Amino acid sequence: MDLTRASAVDLLDDLSSRRISAAELMGATLDRIGAVNGSVNAIVALRDEATLMAEARAADTAAPRGHLHGLPIAVKDLVNVAGITSTQGSLIFKDHVPRSDDLIAARLRAAGAILIGKTNTPEFGLGSHTFNPVYGATRNPYDPSRSCGGSSGGAAVALATGMLALADGSDMMGSLRNPAAWNNVYGFRPSWGRVPSEPAGDSYLHQLSTLGPMARSPQDIGLLLDVISGPDPRLPLSCESADVSPVPVAGLTGLRIGWLGDWGGAFPCEAGIVDLCRSALDVFATRGASVEDVAPPFEAEQIWDSWITLRSWSVAAGLEPLSQHKASLKDSARWELARGLGLSAMDVHRASVTRSDWHRRAVTLFEDYDALVLPAAQVWPFEVEKPYPTEIFGQEMDTYHRWMQVVTPVSLLGLPCLGAPAGFGANGLPMGMQLFGPRGSDARLLAIAAAYHQETRWPQQRPAMPCN
Repeated sequence: MDLTRASAVDLLDDLSSRRISAAELMGATLDRIGAVNGSVNAIVALRDEATLMAEARAADTAAPRGHLHGLPIAVKDLVNVAGITSTQGSLIFKDHVPRSDDLIAARLRAAGAILIGKTNTPEFGLGSHTFNPVYGATRNPYDPSRSCGGSSGGAAVALATGMLALADGSDMMGSLRNPAAWNNVYGFRPSWGRVPSEPAGDSYLHQLSTLGPMARSPQDIGLLLDVISGPDPRLPLSCESADVSPVPVAGLTGLRIGWLGDWGGAFPCEAGIVDLCRSALDVFATRGASVEDVAPPFEAEQIWDSWITLRSWSVAAGLEPLSQHKASLKDSARWELARGLGLSAMDVHRASVTRSDWHRRAVTLFEDYDALVLPAAQVWPFEVEKPYPTEIFGQEMDTYHRWMQVVTPVSLLGLPCLGAPAGFGANGLPMGMQLFGPRGSDARLLAIAAAYHQETRWPQQRPAMPCN
């Protein structure tokens, strides 16, 4: 068995039964990182090999600590991890080595994972393209001249290339879904509140971003989701949730899938994306589900206006303590900070009213459909040197992130959403789709996706990947 291509479920079963050792797995992981990371730059701040091998041998002789005992994991570089340089992709924090773990890192460690380093991310996670002034750009394994997406780009590439079996990520504006699409893996944005954020600062107002898992199958997604889920008493809006693992394969007969396409043209997409994602839904139809086209259920521009107001307000709240370093921030961070600081309380209120209106409309949609589907991105992976797309088919993008507008209907409401592979375009590049449902339908979505994965197994096929 190739340990670097095995599922996390199988690896953990083999570790538990002693068919493989943690030291053996760690050695294979480090060998794989040494072989491919130089060409894609996904793993950063990698810890010393001798120390990691010693920790793996210690795991082999210790009593199991949790569901991830002995599994190597690198943590997204927006997360503070004790003893590992944690930069957020910013020169401001290039030498920052935390003394304690953020909550998600602590949960991974408590579950027995061996934290080996970090996965690369854009500066402060802004933008769906992974590059920063500390570590540089992470490259797409299917074409290293192209972007891998972001902000969980390093995590997605590490999964796609076999450097990790599981990875954590985070998602405000598609940061789990976009890199999953561009790297032929899965990224799951859970229902907001299921996976708590760091208990610091405000705990009530900003309900946009969430942490979540990435993997090469829905079953592996479920395994990590259970480890990082669950309330924290310091976070009043975090919620109880039943375990989803082991993820069953749902029967699809009678399932109702609604296809939203490009939202009636409101989300312009490059050639081939809409057709590829729509054809991926044939898998559901052949297994007994009904797939129906759905007319735009809400005005896209209203969702966008609400979104960029609430996003800038939230991002500015996080960046405001760094205002004295404004000259060191990238242009998108300065833009968000200026917009957020310029908003009035009534601007935020009106944006939240629109969000509430869209929520009420979405509730009625899910009375008719078990799940809805959108493309996971509007463009194919673009040149790695380009900061962001400025137009799609001649339609100018008026912000640095308008080209990712397709993710906003989900993000605005905090709905559970799986970024799933949809196949490959004529250009040889991967693309994905968003499969989403009502709040709290996390387990159901993963079971539906497990049936899709059983038929497609896109992450295991990896056609034409130069980094195979």
